[in-house]
Amino acid sequence: METKHKRSSFSGRLGYVMAVAGSAVGLGNIWRFPYLAAKYGGGTFLFTYFILAITFGFALLISETALGRKTKKSPIAAYKQLGAKKLQFGGWLNAIVPMLIVPYYCVVGGWVCKYLFEFITNNSASLVSDTYFTGFSSSTLQPVIWLLVFAGMVFGVVMLGVEKGIEKCSKVLMPALVAMALFIALYALFTPGAIEGVKYYLIPDFSRFSIMTVVAAMGQMFYSLSIGMGILFTYGSYMKREIDMEQSITQVEIMDTLIAFLAGLMIIPAVFAFSGGNPDTLNAGPSLMFITMPKVFASMSFGNIIGLVFFLLVLFAALTSAISLMECCVSIIQDRYDFSRKKCCVLIFGGIALLGIPCSLGFGVLDFITPLGLSILDFFDFMTNSIMMPISAACTCLLIIKVTGFKAVTDEVEYSSKFKRKKAYLFCMKYVVVPGLLIILISSVLSTMGIISI
Repeated sequence: METKHKRSSFSGRLGYVMAVAGSAVGLGNIWRFPYLAAKYGGGTFLFTYFILAITFGFALLISETALGRKTKKSPIAAYKQLGAKKLQFGGWLNAIVPMLIVPYYCVVGGWVCKYLFEFITNNSASLVSDTYFTGFSSSTLQPVIWLLVFAGMVFGVVMLGVEKGIEKCSKVLMPALVAMALFIALYALFTPGAIEGVKYYLIPDFSRFSIMTVVAAMGQMFYSLSIGMGILFTYGSYMKREIDMEQSITQVEIMDTLIAFLAGLMIIPAVFAFSGGNPDTLNAGPSLMFITMPKVFASMSFGNIIGLVFFLLVLFAALTSAISLMECCVSIIQDRYDFSRKKCCVLIFGGIALLGIPCSLGFGVLDFITPLGLSILDFFDFMTNSIMMPISAACTCLLIIKVTGFKAVTDEVEYSSKFKRKKAYLFCMKYVVVPGLLIILISSVLSTMGIISI
């Protein structure tokens, strides 16, 4: 039994980097990043995203990881240990977010499992129909079964623990994910007509650059890097103190950005080749993955094989993210109640079913429930991503600025190595991060309300 007296840890830097990168690399890298890059000037967006990732994103990654390693606690306990009486709300937000995200994330993970199954059984031709996805997602039984299948896979890995489960799984899935992304990207590049998509993706188009390019890149970077959802606190608490934190975080950023970049190379040229160079066919979200991409694969030579590899890649990305969300929940419950890992996992699996099933049925028999005019799943997504995560990240910044001081973070980083980007970190924390989080919060809410388009 794991207790609060004996905390789990990653075996070394590689295990930590692969696990955190696995958390960061999720569905957003695949179904949203390519769309935003194409919409906001290709190379211009890529450059903007990269600059924000190594400044704004780095500051938040280092902050949460350092506080996690310093306290050896998950968010609620970490905030309490650091003396954040007036900001304890932030610790609770960091804890609640993964508990609300993992159920609906497992719904989407179940959809991925279903599509992968259809490719494995050579039934991918049926996926090409415009009505297939809507018919499947709005049915009652099948999506729930696949939700539980996906959640069961996540449960199995997390039950094995940090080193034997999460670390070993991440060390296998992440290299495989990169290899598959490279394979599909290279195949897509040699598809007739794909070169126009490559140009559209990579060549900067400054006529499409605007303040919204920065806002879109900032939002995508924030949601991609697992910030404000307790994961970095939790995984930071599993990091051994002799591990070079700055170098580890840099490697996570590189891997996350690489996968997002490769996703663009996989999807944009392939969609361009399929549509005859029409950028309007490139959309974002579930419609890209579950409606457009099956049609693209159906038009390719060896499309069934490419589609199978693609959905296996997507499954790996979804799994590594869901594993980190569930592990964060386990850590929070263990820190607070000292339950065994097995008991925590069973409780969380029950919670996934309790909240995930209504999210799934919200597209069918429960579609009359529309909080704020949204489906149940989209409502949870809006509350966590658009509101709670930016606020929880802002609370962590205020915790550092008002309570612990920057020295608490810089000393923790410098315990194992020289903090090379210390000046850049301090500048970002003092002048960039909080205004940036405010922009993300406001733009996300306005986008959901339909006032602006991102």
